[in-house]
Amino acid sequence: MKGMKYSALTMALFAVFGTQAQEKKETESLERIVVTGSRIVESIDEVPASITVINRQSILDEMKVSTELQSILAAKVPGMAPNTGTSSNSGQTLRGRNALVMIDGVPQSTPLRNGSLGIRTLDPSTIERIEVIKGATSVFGNGAAGGIINYITKKAGKGKSNVELDFSTKASLAKFKDSVGYRVEMSADGNIDAFSYVFSVAKEETGVQRDADGDIIGLKYGLTDNTTQNVFSKLGYQLDDDKSLQLTLNYYDAQTELNYVDVVSSINTGEKTYAVEAGKDDVLIGDPQGPKDNYNIMLKYVDAEVFTNTQLVVDGYQQNIENIFFYSPVLANPQQGFAGGQSLIKSEKTGLRVVFNTQVEFDNADTMFIYGSDILNDVTSQQMVDGRIWVPEMDMNNVAFFLQTKTTIADDWVVKAGVRQESIDVKVDDYNTLRLCKSADVCSIPMAVKGATLDYKATTYNLGLRYIGNELFSPFFNYSQGADISDLGRLLRTATVSDIKLINTKASIIDNYEIGMSSQFDDVLLTIAAYRSTSELGATNKYDEATGIYIPVRAPQKIWGWEASVNYQATEQLDVAATYSYNEGKNTEKDVYLGQKQISAPVFTTSVNYQPTEKSKVSVSYFHVGNRSRFEQVDGKWVGDQGPINSYGIVNLSGHYDVNERIKVYGGVENLFNKQYLNASAQGYSYNGYNTAALGATLKLGVSTKF
Repeated sequence: MKGMKYSALTMALFAVFGTQAQEKKETESLERIVVTGSRIVESIDEVPASITVINRQSILDEMKVSTELQSILAAKVPGMAPNTGTSSNSGQTLRGRNALVMIDGVPQSTPLRNGSLGIRTLDPSTIERIEVIKGATSVFGNGAAGGIINYITKKAGKGKSNVELDFSTKASLAKFKDSVGYRVEMSADGNIDAFSYVFSVAKEETGVQRDADGDIIGLKYGLTDNTTQNVFSKLGYQLDDDKSLQLTLNYYDAQTELNYVDVVSSINTGEKTYAVEAGKDDVLIGDPQGPKDNYNIMLKYVDAEVFTNTQLVVDGYQQNIENIFFYSPVLANPQQGFAGGQSLIKSEKTGLRVVFNTQVEFDNADTMFIYGSDILNDVTSQQMVDGRIWVPEMDMNNVAFFLQTKTTIADDWVVKAGVRQESIDVKVDDYNTLRLCKSADVCSIPMAVKGATLDYKATTYNLGLRYIGNELFSPFFNYSQGADISDLGRLLRTATVSDIKLINTKASIIDNYEIGMSSQFDDVLLTIAAYRSTSELGATNKYDEATGIYIPVRAPQKIWGWEASVNYQATEQLDVAATYSYNEGKNTEKDVYLGQKQISAPVFTTSVNYQPTEKSKVSVSYFHVGNRSRFEQVDGKWVGDQGPINSYGIVNLSGHYDVNERIKVYGGVENLFNKQYLNASAQGYSYNGYNTAALGATLKLGVSTKF
């Protein structure tokens, strides 16, 4: 029986990675399978930690309303901060810290210079499911202070060929003018002998984005006139019964054209920022903002039994990222003739991951040993479109060795423990900080900084325990650590010393504690978890009035909170779900609360899905953000990310009807009651131009066919 269990996991692994291993009766349902948390295939019910899996059907249901991954994650993941309604995920943290975003295990975030653009890295139509592992973890290395968001891409379906076409259009119900957008998708997958393939193309143009008043939403990280293009392909070859190869390529581009100008305000004026059509006398400055020609190349080799009871998975990958930000007058230098500036983050990653999974059987316990090595080269910089260098090139080499164990005792207890040894060096050449002027008489002081190679070494541990002997009560405890080089680029660009070694670039070690439980009874699934994470060094910002620059603050932090979710299958036709999340955080050195960029206001979500017939389905969802006010004004003004959050709630409606086996029509309305509100980040950020209203009532209609 123990051997059969191992065989089932092997087959599930092949299914996850799109290979064509021989089917077994014992294969587990992928609905309850994850691969991200421990880098092996395992059931969610056996993991001593909080995990959320968004399956393919849930993704498709959400896409009837919105294709923005930020919105999908906010609606489905307890502990995820509210979506920003923009292309930026600044402020959309996971349990108060930044998450590492991955595609099939390949990192998409840029932790060396975190531009908060990692969530929008591919089109959701290419995603089979999303696995979200909460809490600091060292399993995948740098950047996972808050957890991991892993996009698992589509695999080839059964049969020789499956082709799907989808067309949809959307428009504002608040004001129709220029708001019509469209979306086109095409995908094909299948198997030819030992070969498997997946190919998909998606293109979307948003049209003008309007708030509930009918005004054009502000342009800072805006999505008005945004064109998204995604080309995805996956080719697999089954070498023999045990061995397979898989090549994945993904191209993503999402640019916003410059056809409008902002009427800029802030939360301190009491007026929203909005955009208007550019007039004859308006000068449109800058390049289109957004991800430009980003791509990923991934090659995977799987050997189900490289030696006795041992699997081998090898991943090699290369990634190129170029994210262009908005034009800002704060990046001015009148002495050099610059009235402002526009920055871009460039990141090139090359990596190799080798993972072994060995099962050992004892009298009363089954143990898995997961071990291997991660090698990564990450070259990241931030420069201006005009050629100025804001953040010098950071050349990071990261080598890590890890060992994870999973032991099942008497079929009732799961014990997981692990260790990871991290060795990181970051080379930075000599550089000069920029002279930047917020106004004619408020400028930063440029500094010549001597470069060096920064060395980091860290050993992190994790330990988890879960009882699985009774579905009615399955408690767990988890302790995990994460090592994080917290936005090194931000520290370098604001240097006030002449030697890089004098900057406090020390890595932050996050200790994460979590206790929780799940309960399955009849048709109800209940999960509850409480957590606490601490770090000796955080990375908040403090405004410097003398220079007009926000200076990083390295101070100890404590973050805590709790989450709950319930799913109820009332009948075969009706299911109901609800979630609640609360978190809080403090700078423990000064005993002051952390700002809205890290800590979310409470979030409550609920959804009702009703399927009156086999051919039709209707869904209603409600998303509510509570109040959070922890700060006082300074000289009559809100500063930094300390603005108060006033509660808001929106209702979304969607549904579909199957005309026949091949054709489906669908539709949805985002913000059904056309509520005028500002997203949490737009309320919390006091910076000029960030206080934009959210999307008003927007109708989406579409048709899909498959053959």
